[in-house]
Order: sequence, then structure tokens, then C-alpha cells
Amino acid sequence: MPKGQLTRTYEPNPLLRAVYSKFFDAIQVDEDWVRKVRENAARGTLIYIQRNLNPIDFFALDHLTKRYGLPQVRYTNDLGLGVLNPMGKGWFNALFPATDITPADELRDALENGGSANLFLKRPPGVLDVVAGASGGRGLKEGDELIGTLIQLQKEWDRPILLVPQVFVWSKSPDTRGMRPIDLLLGPREWPSPVRTIGQFLYNYRHVALRAGEPLDLQQFLQETGEVSEDVCIRRVTYAMLRRVERERRSVVGPAEKPPDRVRLEIARSPKLQHMIADLAGERPQERAVLTGQALSMLRELQATPEASAIKAMEVALDRVFRRIYAGIEYDRKDVERIRELAKEGTLILLPSHKSHIDYLILSYVFNEENLQLPLIAAGDNLGFFPLGPLLRRGGAFFIRRSFKGDRLYSTVVDAYIRRLIKDGFPIEVFLEGGRSRNGKLLPPKLGLLDMIVEDALSVQNRPAFFIPVSIGYESVVEAKSYERELQGGEKKREDAGGLLRSTEVLRHRYGRINLEFGESLSLDLIREELGFSATAEGGTLSPTERRAVVRRLGNRVMDEINWVTAVTPGALTALSLLSHDRRGLPHEELVERCRRFLTVLREIGARVTPATATNTGSLRPDAIREAATMFIEAELIEAHVPADPDAPSKERRKRPRPGSMNEPIYTVPDNKRITLDTSKNMILHFFVERGLIALAMRPEDGKPASRHVVRDRVQRLSRLFKFEFRFHADKTFDDIFDETLAAMLDAGEVALVRRDQLEPGPGRLDWTGQEWLANYARAFRNFLEGYR
Repeated sequence: MPKGQLTRTYEPNPLLRAVYSKFFDAIQVDEDWVRKVRENAARGTLIYIQRNLNPIDFFALDHLTKRYGLPQVRYTNDLGLGVLNPMGKGWFNALFPATDITPADELRDALENGGSANLFLKRPPGVLDVVAGASGGRGLKEGDELIGTLIQLQKEWDRPILLVPQVFVWSKSPDTRGMRPIDLLLGPREWPSPVRTIGQFLYNYRHVALRAGEPLDLQQFLQETGEVSEDVCIRRVTYAMLRRVERERRSVVGPAEKPPDRVRLEIARSPKLQHMIADLAGERPQERAVLTGQALSMLRELQATPEASAIKAMEVALDRVFRRIYAGIEYDRKDVERIRELAKEGTLILLPSHKSHIDYLILSYVFNEENLQLPLIAAGDNLGFFPLGPLLRRGGAFFIRRSFKGDRLYSTVVDAYIRRLIKDGFPIEVFLEGGRSRNGKLLPPKLGLLDMIVEDALSVQNRPAFFIPVSIGYESVVEAKSYERELQGGEKKREDAGGLLRSTEVLRHRYGRINLEFGESLSLDLIREELGFSATAEGGTLSPTERRAVVRRLGNRVMDEINWVTAVTPGALTALSLLSHDRRGLPHEELVERCRRFLTVLREIGARVTPATATNTGSLRPDAIREAATMFIEAELIEAHVPADPDAPSKERRKRPRPGSMNEPIYTVPDNKRITLDTSKNMILHFFVERGLIALAMRPEDGKPASRHVVRDRVQRLSRLFKFEFRFHADKTFDDIFDETLAAMLDAGEVALVRRDQLEPGPGRLDWTGQEWLANYARAFRNFLEGYR
């Protein structure tokens, strides 16, 4: 060490170096974490701030800063490791420490020599601290003196000092209320001892959550604080940093956990539920006790009881299943980070589309992968059968009866339970459509549960609720065969254990990719502002009429946003191209060209496109269409005929198309499979609704001009006919939608305006005449029109 320097960067001894390479290399680090640390280091002197003193967190941070070339740590709190002191002072200094050098001197030396520092704000309570009640179940003071040193340095320096929270979450299990015997020995989950931290690390080191919180600019903080005493300033800085660290940690582990029976008792004592029980019981005390027992029984039937062990087991099982049956799960990491930031500010209400039972699993699976708190999922009680029900309950599902109209007690119990979830900050996942869509299109929203959530969210002060529309897109759904049977008039079968066993057949097939798209978040303040409603003086509540209007607008906005953010997948594009074709057979190359033309229109409309469908430049990936065709062939939804061998047996004719073959296959759709393939087509059909109705109104098969006025009237009649089939823009008038769509079709050459107000097929584009464009749009919607004849 150079003369005059008290500190240096840490170099692990051979034993710890082996530990580093075995364990810390397994930590998966988000690129955003590296980027944020570098950006903060460029702004000023970087101080890594951690919450609870323990050596594992320091070793991990030290390893990662070296691995990614980030500012090196030259000082950290005394970790109590004796001769293994992490700052490498050696045996002599460990046995004969200098008495005239303070931690403040070392910290100042580290920073003045261009290094960084890692500070722990608290230390875990020991056994005696817990037994004596000295800690109150919280961490003990540790870093106050060092924070004071940083404040003094900042007053002397022009360069800002940035305090950046660093959060390692070694276990995703939530904290627990109260102390258990094991907590006396190992420390509570919230403030674990080094021994407990090491145990969590060894068990979970491959699934570590590492987050960098919002930095605190100490220079700016001191300017805004003004003249206060040093003790007050230290407390304010420490409090601000603990808050920022805790926000990051809570976004992963969620609120503290209570025993399920205790939660039920607390909900049963809630004022609104007690008032309902009193109202139903009247003056009969015995009836009040009976109703309270019924309410507790309803809560037991309703309540989610998530368990870390069950979630871990489901994670392993789902990872294997999804890898087997899906080609991947696509989503934008920027969307995930946006959701993460919202989770720190309030309660998330996730509102996904619903096309498959897989929907119940997919968001939780992705949230678990991204180290986000898992949502509690509102599921129908039809899924509560053994053994699936208990498993889903331990994974975070709560079960609601399909209908509870007229049952005032049950309705109030559900309301009280949801209010409690919102108050505690649990994310909630609700399927607004109520049931699964069998045909791929969005169903109209069911507003009963949403009305309850809105009322409860309005009643919880200082914790906003964010409503997140989510599109869950599939190239092919696992329930395709059962949907086919139901759509052809077969009886809907109730879910049971037998059906669960039969469903293992899905493991023998591939279903393409799953795509997740998150829409813009909606708040009640935003919806209220759109409607011109102002909050009343009583806690921001709304009148019943106003609340119903807010719920209707919110429900429709959510569904419109889901439609808008739904991404174009290879499966949907292939199905659309096959089913809008006018001849029985479609050669592969022509299929690709049709997909390319439709993709061009979709991009002009502004539709999102999955990475598997198109390149970064927007060009179609031909291999994606071949893969989608192969998927449909294996599902026996289409057949591939090889021209060189037209007499080949059926089994041979349905073989996979081979890339680069001299004789590309010709695809056909069996008549009895069109209704199933429609499910994939309909997932993106809403983007073409306006064009499709104009095409139907112009009757392209006639090829004759029609006046603009006549076409407009026909489109209006069709839109009324299809008002329960498709969603139209609720924020625009019919005339605005018609004029905008017609203008776009005129610009594209799909339609031409002749003799002042006469409309006829235009010159076309992309090797299709205007009549061909209109005919293809019309054929995509022909089956819906025929359904009303």
C-alpha cells in the first residue's frame, strides 16, 4: 500500500476467490443495473448503500463491480471477520489494530484517493437484542457516524456525492409479522443475521434479485435541507436511504406475511363486513354468530395462501412444460421496468386478456423470472377442484363463485377481502372478460368485480391503484380441440380431475410462441378527469352514478388498450392469409407474399409486431411463416401437399414442409378445421375491422362503383350488426372512423374516388389490384356475416 494511504481495493484470499468463482459468477445481472451504476459514477463520487450489515452482500457487490469494471470499493463497514477482514489489512493489523485511525478516517481516505465505498446503514439484532426487546424487531444503528463523514465531505467538495441503494434479495419469501423461535437464533427475515443470509444465499444463489434504487444526490439534498443540526441531517439522510432500499426490496418480496387464519379474523372484523352481518342478523345475537361463522367459511373458500415452497415447485414444473410446448415467451423488458416502477408507487391491478387456462400461469411465471412480486389471481371456483385447486391456491389464486347475485353476505365478504389486498399492496390479476374467449376475439368486459375493485381502491388513501391492460397472445391455444367441439355445438364440459389427466396430451404438441404486451397504465384520477368528475371532500369518493360511469369507461379503455397493444405473431398472420384466400390450395411462396402484404398494412396501422415475425427493419421473416405452417400441420389444422407426389397417402401429404425443397408445399385448410384456425386469425382481425366493413359494403365481387353515401350507410348498418362481435373506438364518432379509414384506403390505392362521390376499387399496390385488396378484406370477415344470415 503506498505511504499515506489507509485503504485499498479488496483482493480476496485464495479460499474466498474460489467461493467467488463458484457462486457469484452464477448471479445474473441486469444490464440496466450496470448502466445505472456507470451513469451515477459519471455524475459524481459513488457510494454503494446497503441495508443490513453482512459479509455476503459485500462480497457479492465487490465481485460484480470488478466483473463489470465499475467503481471499486476501497472501504466498507467493519464486518467483524477478524483476520478475514475484507479490506485486506492482514494478520498483523487484525491482531494489533491501530487505535488512532477511525472508520471516518478510512472512509475519507478511500474517497479522496478516487475510490468508492460501501456503507451498511443497519446491523441485524443479536439474540440478546431480540430477547431484551432492544431492537423492536428492527435493525440496529450502524452507519450513522459514516453518514456524518459523508455530509462533512460534501460540504468541503464541489463534486457531488451520490448515495446509490443496492439491494440483494437472496430469498423471495415475504417477511413475517411477529417473532418465531428460529428468528431468535437467525434473526428475522427482514433483518437476517449473517448465518441466515449465508443459508439463503446457498439455497438461492442462482436466482438472486439485484436492484439499484433511486440515487440521492447529497449535494442537492443539503441545499434543499438548509441549516439544520448534524444529527437531524444524518437522520434524514438515513431515513431517505432506508425508504429507497425498502421500496426496491418490497417490489420483489411484497408485503409482510401473516398466518391465513389471522388474516381471515381481521377481515371478518372489518367495519363494512360487520355492518352487513349486523344488518342481516337484526336483533338476534345467535344469528350474528352464525353469520360470522359463515363469513369465515366463505373467506376460507376464497382466500389465496401463497407458499414459497409451492411457488418454487411450480416454477420448476412450468419451466419444463413451457420449454416443451412453446418456442418461447416474448415480452419487452422496458415494459417490465415500467411495471416495476409503478409497483413501488401503488397497487397493481393487472387486467389481461383471457384465451386459455395458461393465462392463469403466464404472468406469474414472467414476474417470477423478472423478480417482481407475484400477483394474486382472481380465478373462478370451477378451478377449485382437487388436486389443481389447492395447488393454484398455494401459487396465489383466490377462487370466486361464478355468480353471487343476491347473496349480500358473500358479496360483502369478497369486497372486504379485495379491500384488504389493495390496502396491503398485493398485486391483483383479474380477467375482465370473465371466461375464456373461444374464438380468439376479446369478449365484452364483465364489470361486476371491477366495480368492487374501483370502490375499494377509492377507499384506500395514499396508495394509488394502477390498472394495467395486458395482451396475452398465442399462435395456437392448447384448448383448440375443446373449443372446436364447443363452437360446433358440443356441450361445454366442466373442469375436473379427469379432464386434467386427459390434458397431458398437450405435452405431445408444440404451440408456437406466447407474446406478452403491456398497455399504458390507467389510474382512477385519469378516468375521472376524462369524465369531468372532481373528487368530493369525503376522501375522494364518487357518487354511485359517477362510480358506475368511471367503471364503464375504465373497462372499455382497458379492452381497447388490450386490442391496440396485441402483437402480430407468425401464427396469426399465417392463419389470416390462409383463411382470406379465395382458392382451395395456397402454395408456400404465395402464402409468404400474402403475409408480407398484410404485415405492411398492419405496420401502417401502427400494430406491434413480435420479434419472431419481423426483423428490426420491419421485413417479414419467411422462416417464421414456415414454422407457423409446420405448427398448424402438426396440429392437423392444415395439410401440406407436395406437387411432385399428388397421390401420396394422407399421412405423407401432411408432412412438414422442408426448407429449400425443389417442390414447395401447397397448403389446404380442411372445411371442418376452418373454425379452429379462425381462433388464430381472430387474434389480429380487429386491426382490419374498419377496412373489412368498407370492403363488405363496396361488394368487391360486383366490381361496380357505389356512391360514398351508400357505402357509408351500409358500413353503419354492418357496424350495428357487429356491435357485439368487434370493438369500435369508443372515443370517436362513426363519421370520424369512416372518414379516416376511407382516407387511408384512398391513399393506399385500395379504393378510388371517381365522378365526385363514386367509390370503386383503386389501382392497388404491392402486386394486388384494389379489387384484390377489397376482396381479401371482405373474405376475412365473410364468416361473421354468414353467421347472421
